[in-house]
Amino acid sequence: MVNKVVSLEEAIAVIADGDTVCVSGFVGIGTPEALVRGVEESFLAKAMPKDISLLFAAAPGNGKDKGLNRLAHPGLVKRAIGGHWSLIPKLGKLAVENQIEAYNLPLGCISQLYRDIAAGKPGMFSKVGLHTFVDPRQAGGAINERSLEKLVELQEIGGQEWLFYKSIPIDVAFIRGTTADIHGNITMEREALVLDSLPIAMAAKNSGGLVIAQVEQIAAPGSLQPKEVQVPGNLVDCVVQVERHEHQQTYSSSYNHAFTGRIRAVVDRLPPMELDQRKVIARRAAYELPINGVVNLGIGMPEGVSAVANEEGIINNITLTAEAGIIGGVPQSGLDFGAAINADSIIQTNQQFDYYDGGGLDLACLGMAEVDQHGNVNVSRFKDRLAGAGGFINISQNARKLVFVGTFTAGGFDCTVKGGSLAINKEGRMTKFIDQVEQITFNGAYAASRGQDVQYITERAVFRLTPEGLELTEIAPGVDLQKDILDLMAFRPIMKEVRTMDERIFKRKPMKLKASMMDRRLLDRFVYKPANNTVYADLSGLAIVTPEDLTTVKRGLRRFFESIGQRVNIISNYDGVEIGHEVYQGYADLLRELEDKYYLTATRYTTSAFMRQKLGSGLKDRSIRPHIFETQAEAEAYMARPDQG
Repeated sequence: MVNKVVSLEEAIAVIADGDTVCVSGFVGIGTPEALVRGVEESFLAKAMPKDISLLFAAAPGNGKDKGLNRLAHPGLVKRAIGGHWSLIPKLGKLAVENQIEAYNLPLGCISQLYRDIAAGKPGMFSKVGLHTFVDPRQAGGAINERSLEKLVELQEIGGQEWLFYKSIPIDVAFIRGTTADIHGNITMEREALVLDSLPIAMAAKNSGGLVIAQVEQIAAPGSLQPKEVQVPGNLVDCVVQVERHEHQQTYSSSYNHAFTGRIRAVVDRLPPMELDQRKVIARRAAYELPINGVVNLGIGMPEGVSAVANEEGIINNITLTAEAGIIGGVPQSGLDFGAAINADSIIQTNQQFDYYDGGGLDLACLGMAEVDQHGNVNVSRFKDRLAGAGGFINISQNARKLVFVGTFTAGGFDCTVKGGSLAINKEGRMTKFIDQVEQITFNGAYAASRGQDVQYITERAVFRLTPEGLELTEIAPGVDLQKDILDLMAFRPIMKEVRTMDERIFKRKPMKLKASMMDRRLLDRFVYKPANNTVYADLSGLAIVTPEDLTTVKRGLRRFFESIGQRVNIISNYDGVEIGHEVYQGYADLLRELEDKYYLTATRYTTSAFMRQKLGSGLKDRSIRPHIFETQAEAEAYMARPDQG
C-alpha cells in the first residue's frame, strides 16, 4: 500500500484554482492550522491557489489572525459558506464589504449536509431556518448583494413548509486527527472533539475530491486499534505531520487530559463567580434548569449557568451538552468553547444536531443581542459586524424550553449587587429592547404559534413570550420600573402581574437552589385552582425511594385532597421523578387510592419515555387509564376535551 505521508508543500500543491475547500474545526478544536497556513503561504508566494470557495460549519478561528482569518487576502477566496463567523472577522470583513460571495447557514444544517453530500443526494430537507434570515422569503442566508446563487429553497411537502438545503460538492477536505499510520488511518485520542471529520471525508471522496489530514504523530502500519480509527485510510489521500505548536488541543489549551476523558478532573473546587450582573443573570436562568433534563448552554453569557449549577450542587442533576458533540460534564468557555471537562460522551457534531432537531433538548440557554416587541432575537448581524448564527437557529427552534440571557443595556453598563438588591451605577450606551431587530435569527411569532416556552432574562427584568408579544413578568429589587426599564425600551411590554425577582439571587451566599428545586415541601408542589376545579402538581425532581418517603407522601396527599372537600381534575409533572424499586408497587397502589377517592380526571406528563412506560405499566395493572403525555400542553389539551369535562 502507498505511503500517504507527504510534506505540507506537497499537500497544498494539489489544490487547484477555483476548488471548493471544506475545513473542519470548532473554534480551535480540530482546526488544521498548518494546512490553512500552507494555503496562505502558497498564495502569497505563488498566487496559487486563487478564487477558492470555502465551506465550514463552526468558524475555525481565534477571532484574530489564526484559522480561516489567514485566508482573508484579496483574490484568494471567491466564496465562503459558513455557519459561524464571529471568530473569523477578517474573512467576515470581506463578506460585509461585498468583496466575496458569502452565505450564513445554520451550523447544524451544514454539519448534517455533509452526510447527504457523501450519500450523493441533491440536498437536505429541514424545518430549521423557517421564518429567519435563512428563509428564502427573507435573505436565504445570503450575506451581501454579491451572493446571488439560491442555496436554500422553500418547498411544501404534505401540506407543511420545509427548507431544502442544496448539496455543495467538495473538491478538497481539510481534516485533523492525532495519529495516522502511513496508510492514512486516523485516530483522535488527544483531540477534544471528533466533529464531522468522517462525513466530511466521505463527502469529499464521493464528490470526486481529495482528503488531506493534519496529524501530530505517525504510527507504524497495523499498530492502530480499529475501533479507535475515526477516519479509515481508504478515505484519506495524504497525511501531513506537523509540529505540536500548530496542533494545540484548543487555541487556549495546549493539552488538557480532562478534555479527552483520559482523567476525571476535580470540579467541585472551581471558584464561584463574582457577584455581578453576569452572575445575577446566570442565577435567575438556573431557576429554569430541568432536574434530570438535557440542556444546551450557548457561548458567552449562558456559560455562567454551568458555573452557578456547579456552585449550587445541581451540576450532577442535569446533563449539559454543547452542539459540537459534548454530552455531560462541564462545558468550557472562551477559546476552549466546545470542549468539556469530564464529559460522559463525545459524539459527532451532526449526530448531536440530529438529537437537538428531534426534540432532545429540554432547555436551551442562549445569548441575545437585540430583542423586539414580537420577541424576535438577533445575534447574527449588526451593520458591519458579522457574527453568524452558528448552531443558534437549530437549538432555539427545537428546544422544549428556551431562555435568552443578556444585560438589559450594553456598552459601558455598570451596576452594584449588594444586600439582596440591584443598584444601577451607569447605563450602557445601547439598549437591547428595540423597535425592530436588524436580522431575525429567532422568530418570536413562529415560536409562539408552536407553543414554545420562551423567557428573556436580564439582570433587572424577566420577560416571557406570549402570542401577543413580550410580557414583563419580574423586576429586580432596587430598580425603578419606569426609569430603569420602561423608559429604556423602544416599545411598551405587556404587563399583567409583575413580581419581584427572588432576593437570594442578589446576595453573596449560595441560594440553596438544590433544596428549592428538589427538596421542596410536598404541599408546596400542589396548586388548586377553583375556577376549573383543577390541581396542578409539580412533582419534578421528587425522590420517593424509601418506605419512609412513601409514608410521608401518602400522609401529605391525603391531607391535601381532604382539605379541598370534593373530587378534582389533576395534571401532574413527572419530569425527573425517582421512584425506588422497593416502593414502586406501594406508590402505584397509592395512585389507585387517589383515583378512587379524589380524582375526576387525571393526566400526567414527562419527557422521559422510560418513566412514561414504567408509570403507565403500573397504572394499567391497576385498571387505571394512564393518560401520560410528553408535554404539559398535551396533558392540558386532553383535560380540556369535552368528553373529559
